[in-house]
Amino acid sequence: MKPLVSIIMGSTSDLPVMEKAARFFDELEIPFELHALSAHRTPAEVEDFARNAAPRGIRVIIAGAGMAAALPGVIAASSTVPVIGVPVKGMLDGLDALLSIVQMPPGIPVATVGVNGALNAAILAAQMLAVADDALAEKLAAYKEGLKDKIVRANAELAGVSYKFKTN
Repeated sequence: MKPLVSIIMGSTSDLPVMEKAARFFDELEIPFELHALSAHRTPAEVEDFARNAAPRGIRVIIAGAGMAAALPGVIAASSTVPVIGVPVKGMLDGLDALLSIVQMPPGIPVATVGVNGALNAAILAAQMLAVADDALAEKLAAYKEGLKDKIVRANAELAGVSYKFKTN
């Protein structure tokens, strides 16, 4: 099995956030790989990874990073594979990471999700892959229908909640 997606994090301390993406890919049966690479501590390895991602068959890269959050941009600078940045909450409630990732220079785009938004990054990556994969598109449609069903059930349960001045 060859990975289609790479999940990269600046440190294994980011795993509790990034594992949400891994679980989603498992659920949808999308082959992925998981690595810890630091833009600041292992720059040569990051550049090697980025340059070799497309030739290895990687179609989307999800890069999570906190604080200065250079990892997604450094990867995007050396690869033509789409990069989705996940700002990881650390200092300043993740705002520092969010601003670092979203403020890329022209020519080096990084799609960016919300702070700690690894699940949304995985869904976005799957949607990118589904453009050329009808079976995956069907799985995504079923997943999104499940989201709707969850809210419909929750709303029905709220009907049974009683308050003195509740009118519905």
